[in-house]
Amino acid sequence: MMDRTDDLAPLARLLSGHAGRFAERHRALWALDQRFAQIARTTSDPAIGQMRLAWWLSVVSDEAGVKGQGEPVVDWLRAIGALAAPGIPAMLDGWEVLVVELEIDLTGLRDYAAGRGGGLFQALADVADAPDWLIAAGKVWALWDLSAHSGDEALADAAIGLARDLLPQVGDPAWPRAWKPLRIAYLLARHDVERRQRAPVGLTRNMAWRLMRIALVGR
Repeated sequence: MMDRTDDLAPLARLLSGHAGRFAERHRALWALDQRFAQIARTTSDPAIGQMRLAWWLSVVSDEAGVKGQGEPVVDWLRAIGALAAPGIPAMLDGWEVLVVELEIDLTGLRDYAAGRGGGLFQALADVADAPDWLIAAGKVWALWDLSAHSGDEALADAAIGLARDLLPQVGDPAWPRAWKPLRIAYLLARHDVERRQRAPVGLTRNMAWRLMRIALVGR
């Protein structure tokens, strides 16, 4: 069975390491998110970007399980039964905002956050009916992550501002033990969002230290 761990971003790899017996599933879903990010990053023509995302949607929706064979991440997800994970269609909707919108306004940011972040957290949690607070946590994380990768400073600041407004929707819930990687990801984001700071680019030493602290002591 395929495991493309070496291709994962360092943060995704470390978070997946806290998923216990679900670690491979987490790695595969993070790899899928990176595929969508690559489409957004490398597409200059919105129409072509939409076509590329539509291909992925057709693969995810293929009940026969034949479309996309030979694509490494597709094969990996299909082999472990995660290609039909709840939240993946929403992830595609969220990434589509970044692909097709030339100028992203607050509505666009909300749609991106709900799709990419809420969908990703739902997929990782593997729950068809995710609680609202978990979706909100995913939104906060996605906006925080966007702030690190956007070349538009105004957009990055708007993302952090919206994320801060969403914090009360998350509150201080009791995270199930199986959702530990999601709790860590959210708390990493919340640390910066509360301070109105953008996410750092890449896994910095400070972030790695915070991740270890959260994993060990819970905050």
